Amino acid sequence: MAGQGKAPAMEKKTLRMAVIDNNVLACRGLQGLLQRLIPIGVIDTFDSHEALLENHPNQYAHFFVSARLYFEHAPFYRQRPFQTIVLTNGENLPPVPGLLMLNVCRPEEEVVTDLLQLHSHGHGHGQHRPRASRAELEALWNNHNEEEHQPLTLREIEVATLLAKGLINKEVADRLNISMTTVITHRKNIMTKLGAHSLSDIIIYVVMNGYLDLGE
Repeated sequence: MAGQGKAPAMEKKTLRMAVIDNNVLACRGLQGLLQRLIPIGVIDTFDSHEALLENHPNQYAHFFVSARLYFEHAPFYRQRPFQTIVLTNGENLPPVPGLLMLNVCRPEEEVVTDLLQLHSHGHGHGQHRPRASRAELEALWNNHNEEEHQPLTLREIEVATLLAKGLINKEVADRLNISMTTVITHRKNIMTKLGAHSLSDIIIYVVMNGYLDLGE
């Protein structure tokens, strides 16, 4: 009598994103930022639209594409308006209804904030929302980090939230009525507990854990 076969294991869903830009350094920079934002996501880079087409583009939840390549291959990307984010370098592009844009020619913290806003405002709502919703992003982030992070104290959460809002150390000290030395100590502890490398990582943690509403 044949033995009963084991049920196949469920395949884990992988969030895949593509960065398409002729500028290889720009591709790698955004790839690293997205990898930190979504640690278990897969971010592939392409230096041309043709290279993307050769790699089964339908597998990607999002396309981060340079403005020049977007307009050169507009028919492809306009069929995917809720998956496509156009990368600009501060250019004054003509307004295009429904076009999602990200100005990458700014400090890293501002780019991170805009990325989070894209997913929390209008980029994960409605009948035609993209395959990667805000809830999915939060699950990806939290599932990856829940065992790695030491819990922050209430005071550290307060400090982290104010830092994420853009306050400098002195402003945080004034707001919480503590010394700047204490703020610096809290900041070091926060960075250590979160395994953070920059303020961008603190912003991501604060937003993903619901301590800061980007609409405030």
